[in-house]
Amino acid sequence: MSDTEIRDDRAAGRLEAVAGEGGVVGRIEYFVLESPARAIVPVHTVVEPAHEGKGIAGSLARELYATAAREGTAVAPLCPYVVKWAERHPDQAPAASPELLRAAKAWLAAYPGRF
Repeated sequence: MSDTEIRDDRAAGRLEAVAGEGGVVGRIEYFVLESPARAIVPVHTVVEPAHEGKGIAGSLARELYATAAREGTAVAPLCPYVVKWAERHPDQAPAASPELLRAAKAWLAAYPGRF
């Protein structure tokens, strides 16, 4: 992972892992929920097959939570990978409230074509 940079494309709703040659090798797709509280909601994690097993997905999840912490924002994970990562790293991934998770699921249901 040393030659991989992680960048946040907030406008597109993607946290991207970019390899040394400039190609995106992994990403977490997310949206930002504004109510009942502001939260980053990861929905989908993808790592290109040629880059699997290199820790990219974990690095993306770690950076997602670090970004949220820097912004004072919660994370309401709906992505199964990020949910499991958060369970394994509770010191880095504070749990979202049930209310926030319900609101995130409702938003996603209201915009079914978004992801």
